[in-house]
Amino acid sequence: MLSRVVVVGASAAGLTAAEALRREGFTGELTIIGDEVHSPYDRPPLSKQILRGAWEPDRIVLRPDALLADLKASWMLGTPAAGLDPIGRKVVLADGREIGYDGLVIATGATPRRLPFGHDLAGVHLLRTLDDTLALRDGLRSARSMAIVGAGFLGAEVAAVGRESGLEVTMIDPLPAPMIRQFGAELGGLLAQLHQSRGVNLRCGVGVSALTGEGGRVAGVELSDGSHVTADLVLVAIGATPATSWLATSGLRLGDGVECDQYCAAAPGIVAAGDVASWHHPRIGRRRLEHRMNATEQATIAAKNLLGAKIPFAPVSYFWTDQYDVKLQVYGRSGDDLDFHIVAGDPTEGRFAALYGDGHHVTGAMAWNLPRHARLLRAHVANQIPWKEAVAPISTNVGG
Repeated sequence: MLSRVVVVGASAAGLTAAEALRREGFTGELTIIGDEVHSPYDRPPLSKQILRGAWEPDRIVLRPDALLADLKASWMLGTPAAGLDPIGRKVVLADGREIGYDGLVIATGATPRRLPFGHDLAGVHLLRTLDDTLALRDGLRSARSMAIVGAGFLGAEVAAVGRESGLEVTMIDPLPAPMIRQFGAELGGLLAQLHQSRGVNLRCGVGVSALTGEGGRVAGVELSDGSHVTADLVLVAIGATPATSWLATSGLRLGDGVECDQYCAAAPGIVAAGDVASWHHPRIGRRRLEHRMNATEQATIAAKNLLGAKIPFAPVSYFWTDQYDVKLQVYGRSGDDLDFHIVAGDPTEGRFAALYGDGHHVTGAMAWNLPRHARLLRAHVANQIPWKEAVAPISTNVGG
């Protein structure tokens, strides 16, 4: 019987785990540790509504103060964890304090990757936290031109906001098209067309060799082909790494994240959830997902399992991205190593749906401005429909 549970990480996964613990009947001491000073908030709007200025920070708070108080938890915000002693069952904080536990939830998320140069220049930004977003938003108001290093989710969404704000925007990536790792060449090509049609200067297939500056402020980006992009604002959006540095001497297995079994357990009395967790999916093997819905779904299962349940975590993952007037939704696995087949609509009309597969079964479903089809096609993913059957004539597969 657990009497003291510590949750390290105070964003969506950490809050969800704490709420699930209480909902499942845990009445003991509950401590929530977070490295940011803010109460838990939602991250997806950071690169969209908050950055655009359409919303202010109070719109993304996940729970009002009254509901947070109902958790009867001790909140330790603005206090990063610096170490873990699994034998003594203690979390060590950056200020030297030690917090004992019987059960531990690791939900520390991910940390943005940095370039090996240029981050000392004013006007060079990362985007992960609310404070990062507000700083970048201030920069957008006075900038004329922006260079975005990286054309993944974050880079593409910020490029859209930049163009809508009237900036000259250049998006740079060593791969041939935006988001090609996530969606493959065909959809990457359509995203390239979308951004170019809105005035983004795409520099794909080229790397970054330096950030240039004048008087301590960024002035542009030097590319590996010898060309130069002028910019008075630069966003580095080259991905993120799981936030596990505080666990370096813990003895936990740390590969691409905290390695867990199918029950989200990393060690006796320790579970992990969200962006930091690498777990064994019962059907498709080891996975780590940096998606909002995964954070809450996994945290719920992890909390239940910490209390003694044995529920394998085997979700049909879901994520989305909003760029200009396009909503792109995906269930399951997509990527450049999978087959891709359009099953409804027409890309030239700006509304279509497609399936991803591994040659044997459907692995994923996506919809470009067709949300109803995304939901219908989810069943193909959940049921692992044979690929040949799934890509048969449209009328046998998708209603409407």
